[in-house]
Amino acid sequence: MARDGPEAFAVWVTGLPASGKSTLTKSLKAQLTERGIDVAVLESDELKLVFTPDPRYDENERATFYRQMTYTGALLVRHGVPVIFDATANRRVWREEARRVIPRMVEVYVNSALEICMARDPKGIYRRAQRGEVSSVPGFDEVYEPPEEPDVVVLGDREPPDSAARRVVEKLVESGYIPSVG
Repeated sequence: MARDGPEAFAVWVTGLPASGKSTLTKSLKAQLTERGIDVAVLESDELKLVFTPDPRYDENERATFYRQMTYTGALLVRHGVPVIFDATANRRVWREEARRVIPRMVEVYVNSALEICMARDPKGIYRRAQRGEVSSVPGFDEVYEPPEEPDVVVLGDREPPDSAARRVVEKLVESGYIPSVG
């Protein structure tokens, strides 16, 4: 059942692992909530537990996972639920497919240097990759294709998350996806 009110939208937050995507997503969700916009966050690590409980992290599995994630987000948007994708989606084609099926979408690139991401490494994936315990880490031993024309670029290693989230909100207002306030 569709909600009353404005059409829903999606925001895809992409960047290297540990670039600041989740921190930005939390701030963006809080700012949208303050405006009365109830947004669903589709966080890739949480969805992987459901969609790929025994991950292989190969190219085919990732393509399938991002198709599933995109389908879930598109379904929510069609039913009036705004969505934030918090997901690396290291191949540009996967994010482009999301934009094709969700025309009201803003792509946010959290640009952080690999060295910064490796120093942060809250989940330990870079340390495990350096020891050879895991492979296919985007930006380390797997390709990461940054967006060619992102709607918003966030400097994840320098820009405060609240400030960056405000710029994303401004882009949503500018695009006509949410009303301006005041």
